[in-house]
Amino acid sequence: MIQTAVLGYGNIGNGVVTVLESNKDVIAKKVGEQVHVKHILEIRDVKPEDPFADRVVKELDIIVNDPEVSIVVETMGGTKPAYEYVKKCLLAGKSVATSNKELVAKHGAELLAIASEKKVSFLFEASVGGGIPIIRPINNCITADRIQSVTGILNGTTNYMLTRMEREGADYDAVLKAAQELGYAERNPSADVDGFDACRKIAILTSLVFGKEVNSEEIYTEGITAISDVDMKYAKALGCTIKLLAMSYLKDGRVYAMVSPRLLSGVHPLSGVNEVMNGVYVHGEMTGDLMFYGAGAGKLPTASAVAADVVEAAMNPGRTMMKGWTSEKMELGDVLDTEQAFFFRVSAEDADTVKGLFGDKAMALDTVVSGETGFVTEVMKEREFNELTASIKDKVRSRIRMA
Repeated sequence: MIQTAVLGYGNIGNGVVTVLESNKDVIAKKVGEQVHVKHILEIRDVKPEDPFADRVVKELDIIVNDPEVSIVVETMGGTKPAYEYVKKCLLAGKSVATSNKELVAKHGAELLAIASEKKVSFLFEASVGGGIPIIRPINNCITADRIQSVTGILNGTTNYMLTRMEREGADYDAVLKAAQELGYAERNPSADVDGFDACRKIAILTSLVFGKEVNSEEIYTEGITAISDVDMKYAKALGCTIKLLAMSYLKDGRVYAMVSPRLLSGVHPLSGVNEVMNGVYVHGEMTGDLMFYGAGAGKLPTASAVAADVVEAAMNPGRTMMKGWTSEKMELGDVLDTEQAFFFRVSAEDADTVKGLFGDKAMALDTVVSGETGFVTEVMKEREFNELTASIKDKVRSRIRMA
């Protein structure tokens, strides 16, 4: 029997225990023996009627010093104390599976190196895309290909909000309130609406795809707080939808990464990813385009992804399953050198000024909202767009990049 332990008994931790126990017969057939949850670390009191209350322990050392426990699941969230706990488990020769995107984004390379040294695994499928299998396909299925770009809708909260704004014509404040009431958004929604959650996830994917450590704090990140119902009207007129995209790609030997709202045409593979769903679009040199779609969060989808990592570690004792992400720091390309078309809008009285600045590099749109004019530029560098609009920066009511 393979003994495991779970650190943290919140929503996801409980889900992992539920999946491992409910599917223990299916898991045993794949692994070749039973996988059992022996310990659950939780400092809070657990209700006596909880079916797993007798497995709860209060001290990490009980798990670290138990020679029977070979796999540990971390679902605590954050980096303190998760980082020290995970590191201690790896150093003790135990494989670790985690759903903690913040931990992986900040300490992934170091923890992978420790796992390799100890001949165990550090696995984190659930840290990006919840129940969507994306880490394992990148690491295993298309590892022989050169991946050139990864683009994703990686945050369900913002995707839900933008979907509601598009379909109902609702404004930002109204859909944020609805998302909070439904439990999709926290009381302080900054991690989602300011793009930080998506940023950590694209940092993980970029590190895996291109093999060097990416600091998420160096990725240009722009959230959805400036998107309005007026922008949605223009998007509809253009036959587009607005999505918060996290993307990284290789061009001319440099890797570029960015998180920002984008106008997507109806034919873009990610344009139909709506509500709280997530999608990841990968382009490989040999494989071409690949699309991964599914529940990007939620108790059981996320827990299922974590449990899959537990199964992989159980099937491969004494081996390090995740490789290719080194501690060498990656220097990202300057966001000002990225190229795309831009949509922006100004008051009708400033339209002639814009035409004078851009000439034939921007096309005025038919009137969508009375009293203002929208424009779509040709593909240009971010630097050029900023220079052209420098003198009217305060008069640009909205600016959204186009995919």
